[in-house]
Amino acid sequence: MYTISSKLKTFSIVLMVVGLLGIGYGFLTAPKDIKEVEAILAAESHGHGGGHGEAHEAAPAHAEEAHATEAHEAEAAKPEAHATEGEAGVADQAHDEHAATGDAAASHDSVTTSVDTAAAPAVAEAPAEEHREVAAAHAEPAHADAHAEHEAHLEHVLHQLQNKPWAALYVACIFFLLISMGVLAFYAIQQVAQAGWSPVLFRVMEGITAYLPVGSILFLIFLITCAAHLNHLFVWMADGVTDPKSENYDALIAGKSGYLNIPFWLIRAVIFIAGWNLYRHFSRKTGLAQDEAHDDANYKKVFKMSAGFLVFFIVSESIMAWDWIMSLDPHWFSTLFGWYVFASFFVSGITVICMVTLYLKTKGYLEYVNTSHIHDLAKFMFGISVFWTYLWFSQFMLIWYANIPEEVTYFITRINDYTLPFWGAVVMNFVFPILILINTDFKRVTWILVGAGSIILVGHYIDFFNMIMPATVGDQWFIGIPEISSVLFFLGLFLLVVFTALTKAPLMPKRNPYIEESKHFHY
Repeated sequence: MYTISSKLKTFSIVLMVVGLLGIGYGFLTAPKDIKEVEAILAAESHGHGGGHGEAHEAAPAHAEEAHATEAHEAEAAKPEAHATEGEAGVADQAHDEHAATGDAAASHDSVTTSVDTAAAPAVAEAPAEEHREVAAAHAEPAHADAHAEHEAHLEHVLHQLQNKPWAALYVACIFFLLISMGVLAFYAIQQVAQAGWSPVLFRVMEGITAYLPVGSILFLIFLITCAAHLNHLFVWMADGVTDPKSENYDALIAGKSGYLNIPFWLIRAVIFIAGWNLYRHFSRKTGLAQDEAHDDANYKKVFKMSAGFLVFFIVSESIMAWDWIMSLDPHWFSTLFGWYVFASFFVSGITVICMVTLYLKTKGYLEYVNTSHIHDLAKFMFGISVFWTYLWFSQFMLIWYANIPEEVTYFITRINDYTLPFWGAVVMNFVFPILILINTDFKRVTWILVGAGSIILVGHYIDFFNMIMPATVGDQWFIGIPEISSVLFFLGLFLLVVFTALTKAPLMPKRNPYIEESKHFHY
């Protein structure tokens, strides 16, 4: 029986505490109103534009911007300060009218000279005064429109900055949840395939999937906060987007409202998560019962459950990807997206199986797990990384080549605003696995596999970051305290739950029909 060490338990708890503090800091420092957004944007503008290493303090920056706004409003009352096209048209019209009456010179002087010129004839004062009134009438609506547009922009940035801690939490929450899902899918595939090499790893897989119930509860709570409008992550949930009478009306989103509506969205989430957890619970329970049985009846039950689960999983996983990730960009869609998301968390799950197995081996457990088992896990890590790259390129190339505006915008946004993480994910999820794991000997070396596995996991976290952040925070992204703290919290929780679950049962299945073949697996 495995016993979790006090050091690992303490390490997990410390990660969770530090993560919670950082998450709290992220929410506390998020801007509360438009004034704070103005101060932040002004500080950033002065910091970048002035060429200084430090940004100006927020309050002075806000004061300077307010003063500039007041000066602009004062200037709006002066016709001389607005050389707009409307005013130019008024001046030309006045000039033409006076030219038709034979007094072109007097008209020209009345428009172009100052109002208080003593030599100007009295008859010219009326057109000049009329010019001022018309110019002011043109200036006021233009200024009002500009002001309204500025306010709308500030409100949009406010929502993005308020979304930042929520989005950071969402990326980490769904990433660790789907890691356990990837392991569960791999476990079910091994059961249905009646694989002879992997039964010695079943208890490791079951331990990792123990995080699924905990992660599911936290994720459902998060989805409820979205439905309750505590954040603005999902724009299709905004008020008025499906109401033609609202200024927020969006025809495209309204056309999808039969599917994208909060009650149906939550119902689907509950059904999917319940189905996944039910399979996890009964397959684990029946698998443990097989250890004490005298026949293979329980093994056959797990086989049938696994076959049914895989059918449910392949459907629910695609819809889950649409609901929880793709609907963040409700104007965009990809028919490959469900497979793309699956490949990302599937290879992450297999990588975690490998790394947990290596850790237990270093502690003296899993005596029947040999380098051939590790080599097979590494082959899956390599193969699914190539599969992910195939899907990434297929999705990107077809959309980029077609150059349809409503589709290609998805990638243009990420290439322009997320250049480093966008291309960095490709390097970490394809280039490094290819260079490291293509060598057969390297697939059996512990420190190489740990290094490659760490790169893969970080790379796929960034992949989820790229899928979620542009739609929720726009160009206001930065991997800072909220993002790092969210990862630390869920990593600590994941380690604590997984390694505690590994202590609940023997690490070696006793009565699996293929256990002896697995123990002596070599090639």
